[in-house]
Amino acid sequence: MLRASIWPPVGHVRWGDFRRARPVSSVFGLDRGIPLDRFYIEKFLAANSARISGVVLEIGGKSYTDRFGSNRVTRSEVLHAVAGNPNATLVGDLQTGQGIPVEAFDCMIITQTLQFIYDLQAAVRTLHRCLRPGGVVLATAAGISQISRYDMDRWGEYWRLTSLSARRIFEEVFGAGAVTVDAYGNVLTAIAMLEGISANELQPAELNAQDPDYEVIITIKAVKTL
Repeated sequence: MLRASIWPPVGHVRWGDFRRARPVSSVFGLDRGIPLDRFYIEKFLAANSARISGVVLEIGGKSYTDRFGSNRVTRSEVLHAVAGNPNATLVGDLQTGQGIPVEAFDCMIITQTLQFIYDLQAAVRTLHRCLRPGGVVLATAAGISQISRYDMDRWGEYWRLTSLSARRIFEEVFGAGAVTVDAYGNVLTAIAMLEGISANELQPAELNAQDPDYEVIITIKAVKTL
């Protein structure tokens, strides 16, 4: 009786274009439009844009600082893990804190970086140490996602977070009242993320539907209390 009530019936799922072992795009949909994870990241940063002010550090480039910080930013710094990035103003290690000034930043934009750091707890301690009192970390991390082969081959990709693990890791350093964690996603956007289908190919209602069992992107806002 139970099997008869299942829809679609077992064995009758219409796989269509998905019945193959290769994804639609192997580069997160970048070749098709706006990557799905970037849609959620930008939604998170837009909602917290008022906190992107003063001296701001961003990883790898300053596009989000410029886009969401506007004239509130007094100085922009760009951190990269190794020398050679022409956009970088700082070369440093979030695990050890080497190369990153202490209590120097009002805002640190750390998007899609945490999964590439093996000692994640040490990195969160560095973030806290490098913020000025009252400063904020705006971070995102991968939940349901393919591996980034580019990064895996260069410095490693170690983690997939959940909202619970992100909360515990940050609260251990910043304190329970100073951390806000959310997750974006649903089963459709999780499939799209894995297949490399871009955000442009989904409807707004599909993108914005939230299902706590399908965490595609984890977002963290952590404030260094006075």
